[in-house]
Amino acid sequence: MLTALTNGTIYTGAQIVTGKSLLMEQGKIKALLNPGEIPGHAAVVDCTGMNIAPGLLDLQIYGGGGYLFAARPSVEALHAMTQALVKSGTTGFLLTLATDTMAVFHECIGIVRNHPHPAILGMHLEGPYINPVKKGAHPEELIKYPEREELESLLAAAGGVVKMMTVAPERCDPAILRWLDEQGIVLSAGHSNATFAEAMEGFRNGIKAATHLFNAMSSFQHRDTGLPGAVFRDNSIYASIIADNIHVDDNALIISKKIMGPRLYLITDAVEANDVGYNQHVAQGDRFTRPDGTLSGSRLTLIRAVQRCVQYAGIPLEEALRMATLYPATLMGLADRGRIEPGSRADLVVFDQQYQVEKVYIAGTQQ
Repeated sequence: MLTALTNGTIYTGAQIVTGKSLLMEQGKIKALLNPGEIPGHAAVVDCTGMNIAPGLLDLQIYGGGGYLFAARPSVEALHAMTQALVKSGTTGFLLTLATDTMAVFHECIGIVRNHPHPAILGMHLEGPYINPVKKGAHPEELIKYPEREELESLLAAAGGVVKMMTVAPERCDPAILRWLDEQGIVLSAGHSNATFAEAMEGFRNGIKAATHLFNAMSSFQHRDTGLPGAVFRDNSIYASIIADNIHVDDNALIISKKIMGPRLYLITDAVEANDVGYNQHVAQGDRFTRPDGTLSGSRLTLIRAVQRCVQYAGIPLEEALRMATLYPATLMGLADRGRIEPGSRADLVVFDQQYQVEKVYIAGTQQ
């Protein structure tokens, strides 16, 4: 079906386009053209006063639609979570698992592998190969050092579903890091007490990013700048950030953006209330905590993170959108997502001036 979105402001990832219509067909972006050039048989959607952007990409999210996926893994939970995320404008996400038992990991991986959805980019394993000193909300009793045999078994069962892993570089054998990198896993340093030198060594051995910058990692000190300093120093390293002014103060967001530019991208790290298993979360107004009060996941959606970047960090809308689209797509090697150009997937979000999502398209089909 040939569909044209007209009269909106189009954020392509490279430029802001006005006075043009966006044409999509067979799940792909076909062209940006003048309204008078729209073929007569196209379905025309009027987006007057709206913003049209690539669908948002969340590389770290645990739950949605009332379900923390790992707590009660099921096809029902997966569908509810996916539906809720897509409705919020997120057209691609890595379903994330915190430190848990290997049995839970295998069960969750099996469900995701056997029930694919175009919005599910794969899985992100945040743990268990992290540092207990910086465990945050993770259960300390399940944190461990990585072993090749266990990883081989896990990735074999995953069949390519696992795309990203958060690890503490100071607790990983460099050979393990290099092997994971060779398997196509995007490695991210997090829940880590690494010194600057240890972090840089991890980067040399395949780590490409850092997980939720500043949270659960070594501090930036003037005599050892730790993991944040290494991220700032190495111009090849990306970092995710939780822009809710709770996990990270707006000033830290502003400073990090000035230093990192296109290497800083947005995540939600969002969870849902849960009172079973190892990863329990209690709703506390604008955040979630563990039962003992430890800050855990956020209540963000990506569109709200974009809004905060614009309204409180002074980041232009076109750049805030890139932080939730183009930059995570680039890190993950998704050449056909995160941008609006001929040949790209027609994954789109249409939202108004108050950041209310009005329409969402996945592969050209309205959701």
